[in-house]
Amino acid sequence: MPSAPPFARPDAVHPVTLPDGSAHPGTTYLRAVIDHPRIEIGGYTYASAHHPPADWAAHIAPYTYPFSPEKLVIGRFCQIADGALFVTASANHRHDGFSTYPFAIFGGGEAAGRPSLPGPGPDTIIGHDVWIGTRATILPGARIGSGTIIGAGAVVAGDIPAYSLVAGNPARVIRPRFEARTIARLLEIAWWDWPIDRILAAEAAICGADLAALEAIRP
Repeated sequence: MPSAPPFARPDAVHPVTLPDGSAHPGTTYLRAVIDHPRIEIGGYTYASAHHPPADWAAHIAPYTYPFSPEKLVIGRFCQIADGALFVTASANHRHDGFSTYPFAIFGGGEAAGRPSLPGPGPDTIIGHDVWIGTRATILPGARIGSGTIIGAGAVVAGDIPAYSLVAGNPARVIRPRFEARTIARLLEIAWWDWPIDRILAAEAAICGADLAALEAIRP
């Protein structure tokens, strides 16, 4: 009986192998392809694209520049569908005055400190095991808790509790995925921090929502 293929290493560029043995070019572990001073990606987090880009950082977070004051932080085992977009704080315009126009970026003097530019914005933080649906937009400063599911086309801002089901524009929490007690235990167990062999041993418990079995196999 042939042995099972090994689980894809977290540094694999294309972690999905097709039946003919070739790599699927539209699925990418982001940590393997993004080297950006303002973006942090956890292991095993992948993104999908029907037309894979040459620059994944610019594809998913085009406003996060190397000189941006804010950061984009994405946890482990996240799943990012085609067309999902992170609009980080450097995309913002000042909106507390009479005009939102960014005069400073078009000249007329040094840009630094100009009154038409906003101050530094907050980091955008995505937890672990977050599924972000196709064409969802994550707005500047969003903080999305672990285990959350973001529906297709959702426009997400603010703080989203862990293990929420979120949809709409503007996005709202439709319901928690589990009862509060279960969510608290899952966050304490934090299976995404386990060694990969222990995670694979617990696959049935994780995907079958068997909390007792997951607690029993916990390292």
